[in-house]
Amino acid sequence: MKSRGALSNPVNRFFSTHVEADSEHLGAAAGSGDDWQPQKLHTRVSREQARTLITRNASPDVPFNLSINPYRGCEHGCIYCYARPSHAYLDLSPGLDFESRLFAKVNAAWVLERELARPGYRCEVIALGANTDAYQPVEKTLGITRQLLEMMLEFRQPVAIITKGTGILRDLDLLSRLARQNLVTVTISVTSLDPSIKRSLEPRAASPAARLSVIRSLREAGIPVSVLMAPIIPRITDHEIESVLKACAAAGASGAGYILLRLPLEVRPLFNQWLETHFPERAAAVMSLMRQCRGGHEYRGRFGERMKGTGPVAELIRQRFEKAVRRLRLGEQEESRSSLDTHSFRVPPRTGDQLSLF
Repeated sequence: MKSRGALSNPVNRFFSTHVEADSEHLGAAAGSGDDWQPQKLHTRVSREQARTLITRNASPDVPFNLSINPYRGCEHGCIYCYARPSHAYLDLSPGLDFESRLFAKVNAAWVLERELARPGYRCEVIALGANTDAYQPVEKTLGITRQLLEMMLEFRQPVAIITKGTGILRDLDLLSRLARQNLVTVTISVTSLDPSIKRSLEPRAASPAARLSVIRSLREAGIPVSVLMAPIIPRITDHEIESVLKACAAAGASGAGYILLRLPLEVRPLFNQWLETHFPERAAAVMSLMRQCRGGHEYRGRFGERMKGTGPVAELIRQRFEKAVRRLRLGEQEESRSSLDTHSFRVPPRTGDQLSLF
């Protein structure tokens, strides 16, 4: 489907049975067949009331302990998205459902205020948009992410944002105020500089040129910004490592990181289908290289391995990346995140609060 990443809507792993359309009878029912076109898939957004918001991370592979995701599902439609399998918990498909059946936590700001004000809360940096993009297209009309930033500014809560959306520029006013208090860092995800690759790989995400422009605008506004090349895909985007980092450094990025392609659960067959459709001549080579990076498997999710892989191919990618980072004088993403101020956090007074005795 045009402007969609997944090519199918497979049943999720929790269903014991599934239904498949019979292509022969489907074509006959549709009419002549030659002029039949698939129905356009519209995005549906369901509003939900979240009971909790801040999620605690237990993985040693990611550089944060707390995260918030204002949306479930993501309209960007990135075929490689490791969050796709989470839609199975909603009895939906990780395929087309993930990018067209979205859930918006419309009370997120209220829940965040309640959780930050709890007596037992201890301030740590919160990652915003770690699972699904907080600045996907629907944010333009709902504004949930902006409400969260307003609440974080009020509490002086440090936040680390990761996005590939240009919508973040709408919130430059809030981000600038947070930056002046050393309360925010932004990471822009840049996978490729090739618009043709981007169109099939990340169909509804911003163009490469637009993301470089976002980096430039954030930098000019005094907001710390890094780049994340994620994922690096052997034989598809790995040849761009040096050029992506060079372009992002020129735009003003001060740090860089990367993640090797991950194919957990339902992501693997979806990606294989995409690969066979868009790069059939490279498909076998790509998956062979992935197996070399994953101990003979197409994916292995062991802590310490799942983000970067192992073996000679993964090691070559690591060396190339680190060499380019040193040459361009880019720092580590974790450096800016760890330097955020966690000591200025305070619970603002509310009408009706009991006055302090001292």
